[in-house]
Amino acid sequence: MAVIEGWLPPTRAHYDLVLRAWQFAFPPWLVRWYGMGKTSVASRFNIPGRVAWMTMEAPGFLTLLYLMNTMPAAHGVDDLPWQNRVLGGLFVIHYSYRAIMYPLLQPSMAPIHGLVWAAALCFQLLNATCLGAWLSAYGPVTADAWAAQSPLPQFALGMALFYVGLAGNFFHDEELREIRRRAAAKQQRRQQQQQGNNKQRTNGGGSGSSSSSKTAAAANINGKDAAAAANHYYEIPQAGLFRYMLYPHYFCEWAEWLGFLVAAGWTCAPAWAFLVNEVVSMLPRAVNGRRWYVERFGADKVGKRWAIIPGVL
Repeated sequence: MAVIEGWLPPTRAHYDLVLRAWQFAFPPWLVRWYGMGKTSVASRFNIPGRVAWMTMEAPGFLTLLYLMNTMPAAHGVDDLPWQNRVLGGLFVIHYSYRAIMYPLLQPSMAPIHGLVWAAALCFQLLNATCLGAWLSAYGPVTADAWAAQSPLPQFALGMALFYVGLAGNFFHDEELREIRRRAAAKQQRRQQQQQGNNKQRTNGGGSGSSSSSKTAAAANINGKDAAAAANHYYEIPQAGLFRYMLYPHYFCEWAEWLGFLVAAGWTCAPAWAFLVNEVVSMLPRAVNGRRWYVERFGADKVGKRWAIIPGVL
């Protein structure tokens, strides 16, 4: 049963139309605003971080699974070649992590603006429709077609690159999570210390100038704590490729989808469109993110780290 007749699953004509639109998506170079993560803003249109993340990311791999389970039979394909299943599996592995594990592992998540949520959801649906239809019916669906599309050594090389990128993505995400965990632990210790100081002042009693001076000192300390708390979730990461760039998790994700493209074959238009759209959507965020780090921590602390491509940007 079709979700949207003629579109999901797509007919060949509609697939070609959606793929053309996906290939010419507008890159957000001119927009510095990005209402999520460390650049989240207060807005009535915000959605709680974990809820937004799951609901904007999960439709991608769910759509691909739906297409790969419904389209082959409708197009006379009795059994998809193993390459189609492996590539579909790589997509599901990545987005099972991104859509489910990632938000659950995060110590905290800032709200996500509704416009960012909607754009990400469109990204997922367009991408999954194009890749899913290609893997299910409109790409190679026989062993001979795959031998011409991507010989086994090329397919194996692409898979290896994908898994290296996936491991790097998880490693650098975990480094960012560890920063959050350390910040949360420091904040908890600070609160416990403050509570202890308040108890001492209460138990010690006293009045007049002595009590006033203690209150003033406490206010001064709290003021310093409040200033320090402004940076309590963020510091400049140091592990792995963070020594050379500020967004290695983006770089590693590009490596994943480059590996996917290599395995799928150089003529796989949906894989090309996916990789290009990943780059044009994430590169501006990395460049603007480096500017954010410089504004927050200073050029000296950021040092010679590049945004995402050492020696280029």
